[in-house]
Amino acid sequence: MKKLSGLIAAPHTPFDSANRVNLGAIDQIAAHLIEQGVTGAYICGTTGEGIHCSVEERKIIAKRWEKAADGQLDLIVHTGALSIVDTLELTRHADTLDILATSAIGPCFFKPGNVEDLVEYCAQVAAAAPSKGFYYYHSGMSGVNVDLEQFLIQGNERIPNLSGAKFNHSDLYEYQRCVRVAGGKFDVPFGVDEFLPAGLAVGAVSAVGSTYNYAAPLYLAIIEAFNRGDQAQVSALMDKVIAIIRVLVEYGGVAAGKAAMALHGIDVGDPRLPIRALTTTQKADVIAKMRDADFL
Repeated sequence: MKKLSGLIAAPHTPFDSANRVNLGAIDQIAAHLIEQGVTGAYICGTTGEGIHCSVEERKIIAKRWEKAADGQLDLIVHTGALSIVDTLELTRHADTLDILATSAIGPCFFKPGNVEDLVEYCAQVAAAAPSKGFYYYHSGMSGVNVDLEQFLIQGNERIPNLSGAKFNHSDLYEYQRCVRVAGGKFDVPFGVDEFLPAGLAVGAVSAVGSTYNYAAPLYLAIIEAFNRGDQAQVSALMDKVIAIIRVLVEYGGVAAGKAAMALHGIDVGDPRLPIRALTTTQKADVIAKMRDADFL
């Protein structure tokens, strides 16, 4: 089973001025990520506003990413939705594409109440794309609060194509337990950008994040400094990360992240409701503060 390495961007889904999917901008984003040294892309997740897109849109987005990546990025397509009917349709479609894996967050309205129910749900989803790996998307935002170590232990018995889990959580003890399940069998890409050095310290070899869309070289430099034991350089570079994250906290991660793509000349439009679009003045402030972070 292949394990991810390096940085996996969670790209924004670009929308035009009428809030329709802008497929042409996907080509720009993919070319930019490849040029910046990113190794993969996690499509239609939180940053990609997947659950704000229709099933038809998500199929078209995934297909366009397959073409735009041109075999140069490891693609993971997030297929999670509130309805398992939609999730299975999206997952079956993803199985026809030249991608590495599918992924799904736990349903976040009617939630699985325990590990067993989540494993059963994910087993059905993963079985809909048997030729691909499957990553459970473990996120504090979903409200599905189960022990991920137990999920992987039980999933190992129940889900033949289980690759691992996308870990978007702050519990580093849980992370350490997960990377040890079944003798280190599972791939657990680390998903909290502002904790990257901590993730590296507890065994992460890959990371999925939204800021890798526009600041990948900064994080690659942090990984290099960490690997050579240069803690002073890691701390100095994290000053820049903290400055970036301050902007996302101020204006909202998706809205500010979309605005930040203008740093690279890519217009990905505004987020969809209920995420509030930024005003022209706010977008200019995002760009100014991002430039002041001095990571470009």
